[in-house]
Amino acid sequence: MHWDRDFAARAPAFAAFNEVAQALRLPEWPSCDDLNRILAARTAPVINESGQPLRFVEQAARAETFEAGYEPRIFLHGEVQFRVGGWHDLFNALAWLAFPRIKAALNEGHFHALGRQRASGAHNRTAVQDALTLFDESGVIVVTADRELGGLLAAHEWKALFWRRRADVVRSMRFWLFGHGLAEKMLSPFVGVTGRGLICAMPPDFMTLPPADQLTALDAHIATRVGAQGNLTASELTPVPLLGIPGWCADNENEAYYGNTKYFRPLRAPTADRR
Repeated sequence: MHWDRDFAARAPAFAAFNEVAQALRLPEWPSCDDLNRILAARTAPVINESGQPLRFVEQAARAETFEAGYEPRIFLHGEVQFRVGGWHDLFNALAWLAFPRIKAALNEGHFHALGRQRASGAHNRTAVQDALTLFDESGVIVVTADRELGGLLAAHEWKALFWRRRADVVRSMRFWLFGHGLAEKMLSPFVGVTGRGLICAMPPDFMTLPPADQLTALDAHIATRVGAQGNLTASELTPVPLLGIPGWCADNENEAYYGNTKYFRPLRAPTADRR
């Protein structure tokens, strides 16, 4: 796959990764050593929820034991397996560097869910695992200082939100891409690309903070919502058509753009109880 060292500067969708991406403006794909160098340069080390310092290691062969699995290995040893040369793993690494507390909380949730699954002998994923994976892969952190705007998003009132209240969205909302699978899609965005938004209501003065301070605060805030003591459910994650966000797509400068109901889908009416 083609390496683009300036990818983060090419689209506003990657704003959350701008700072760490600056340290990866390398002539070739970043390696584990490059990522670990960034970890070592941090003022405070990245520690997972079991107290292990984080480090990136090369992808191992297929795990033969529970402890060697992807999530258990992170939780038990602080080792994030990484494959050089692919955007999916790179965006996962960037998420760890930009949102270490959220990623550690998600890992803890996965580890305990996998342990319960193993103990029970169950083979199907639980609703908790589905919610954690959905946010990890496709999550968007939606910050709003105006609860009405958050309500319009949750109600799928796309034109009312992104067009009629466009100036309010620019002033009072922030959209931070988190999911690494979603970030990979945004390298070549297409009509239809949709994230899963976790709405965070914040005071108006939050929007005046420097971006780095906003991300640090959100990292701590969301970690408590998705961690072992939280109860994240898929129903909390509202669809966010990314190309409708003001500034994220040139085509959405036209009101007619929001008339595409195959992309900007209205909220479904609840299914009637037929019992």
